[in-house]
Amino acid sequence: MRLIDTGEATLRRAIEVPQSGSGPLVIFVHGFPESWYSWRHQLAPVADAGFIACAIDVRGYGGSDKPPRIEDYAMEAIVGDLVGLARALQPGAPAILVGHDWGAPIVWNSALTHPEQFSAVAGLSVPFAGVPARPFTDVFREHFTAKGRFFYQEYFQEPGVAEAEAEADPADFVHRMMYAISGDVPPGDYFDKPLGATFLEGLPDPRPVAWLTEDDVAFYGREFAASGFRGPLNRYRNHERDFEWLQGWAGQRIEQPCLFIGGARDPATTLFGAVTDPVAMMRMFAPRVEGHVLPGVGHWTQQESPGEVNTLLLDWLARLPG
Repeated sequence: MRLIDTGEATLRRAIEVPQSGSGPLVIFVHGFPESWYSWRHQLAPVADAGFIACAIDVRGYGGSDKPPRIEDYAMEAIVGDLVGLARALQPGAPAILVGHDWGAPIVWNSALTHPEQFSAVAGLSVPFAGVPARPFTDVFREHFTAKGRFFYQEYFQEPGVAEAEAEADPADFVHRMMYAISGDVPPGDYFDKPLGATFLEGLPDPRPVAWLTEDDVAFYGREFAASGFRGPLNRYRNHERDFEWLQGWAGQRIEQPCLFIGGARDPATTLFGAVTDPVAMMRMFAPRVEGHVLPGVGHWTQQESPGEVNTLLLDWLARLPG
């Protein structure tokens, strides 16, 4: 575990180096509410395959910098962190990106906007749908808020509201959220509730699952008790800013090799029901994608099914050119 200056932010990173001491750089980017720790099952196997495996705390999380402003968490800023990290760790050579949840849009857009810096990209849970035609706030307000229905990203918009709920018991918040959209939760639409409900309202009590132990929950709880949730939640408050920035790449595609891995029980894999075949949809915007949807797996792809994910990821990495 070390800190590294990326130019605009200092990030905490966990790194595994192959026995040779060198190799292509693979950067792992987590989502919400996670940390570098969500890649704990991937770091050693990727390093054993001959790659430098680096998992970061995204700005706002864990041991990384936590700037105060909402705009400090815009996509442009976080993509800049990855560019600076790649140049600092392996100057003169492109890196490979792997992201999950919010980390998936971060790595997709990093590859789109900096193709010279990132030679290949893998996203878990959230497929790439191209440069947006309108801000995502417009989409969820049309389909949820205007109809009086709860949508978690609307709930996250007002600074301080979601923070108060999550920070009252960080370990419980992470535990309940992870269980509620995992492949182990009993069938049910736990987020079908009226506008004005809280995030945790109606979520089931977590049952023991093998992939999320008491020690895992305690780790996440300690991390968020120390860091708070303001920075992570600020990522959701930049949809309009992100939309405007990405218009500079409208009509462009990710031309690098891509890998997508989703879970059949993950609502994000189908973009909340907007697409039936996420891999076919992605081919319009990333023609060199190969994709896999894992039966029975929920949102926490690489934590719920590390064996399957590692097999697919290592096979894809081994076939990359160069």
